[in-house]
Amino acid sequence: MSKIQDAIKERILVLDGAMGTMLQRNNFSEEDFRGERFKDFPHPLKGNNDLLSITQPEAVKQVHRLYFQAGADIVETNTFSGTTIGMADYHLEDLVYELNYQSAKIAREVADEFTDRPRFVAGSIGPTNRTASMSPDVNDPGFRAVTFDDLRIAYKQQVEALIDGGCDVLLVETIFDTLNAKAALFAIEEVKEERNLDIPVMVSGTITDASGRTLSGQTVEAFLISIQHIDLLSVGFNCALGADQLKPYLKRLAHNTTLNISAHPNAGLPNAFGQYDQTPEEMQALIKEYLQDNLVNIIGGCCGTTPEHIKAIADVAKDFQPRSLELT
Repeated sequence: MSKIQDAIKERILVLDGAMGTMLQRNNFSEEDFRGERFKDFPHPLKGNNDLLSITQPEAVKQVHRLYFQAGADIVETNTFSGTTIGMADYHLEDLVYELNYQSAKIAREVADEFTDRPRFVAGSIGPTNRTASMSPDVNDPGFRAVTFDDLRIAYKQQVEALIDGGCDVLLVETIFDTLNAKAALFAIEEVKEERNLDIPVMVSGTITDASGRTLSGQTVEAFLISIQHIDLLSVGFNCALGADQLKPYLKRLAHNTTLNISAHPNAGLPNAFGQYDQTPEEMQALIKEYLQDNLVNIIGGCCGTTPEHIKAIADVAKDFQPRSLELT
């Protein structure tokens, strides 16, 4: 049994907050994204946050450090778009292994700076920018921009690099299309079998709006059924909604699973300018309701959350016991 599997029985684990929100504070220019190594690269690179693990590693390290200092038990690697599919937008497909390896290595180094209790690194595996379940062309509903096998191959490369870089757990997150996630989970199982290793896996879906469904149309219960054949450390939801809007779906999850449950909601809903206004104190009050209702085992933040939000969450989480794994 891994250390994280021991720790999750003892206390509610705190996940970090948003990486993008923190990196944007630096106002990095195109030149900053490029660094010396990519100064002559023929395509624009600004906006490729994953690349900053290579060109601005100290900035990424500092984000991890601030979240650990705020009380996080787990930080996510800076690899949300780290597949050949995601990197194709920047013509950096050949860099995928290095990007993931370096991102995991950076997070591992910072985690090892903290010796007060075990700190963990979660390899962030995003959904890609394509969907395997639906056609992007309304005039051709049978068309697919990506196949299951395309996704499996891309995810496998990412998973191998994240493991090599020192991750404790893999987090398949922000799932809007469960078929994409199933390709990621299939790839993880392949790597585990080939390497004869067992690494815990977290799965986190996204309820996209008030319909209570994922983008590919699944309810909470259907999403759970689709992925629970895999041996998972946790299942949960993140992104798209604030803590208040997410709560009903976590309740439905708790009624239907004996797995650990994770949640990392946004800092409320975005305003007209796409910014998140919810204060750490406001978010803390909403998260406290999760804890009082015994809904979660892992809690953190997504878009708009900062170390201040995570500190407020960690401060209240320590006063509660982890969710019981019996059905509620």
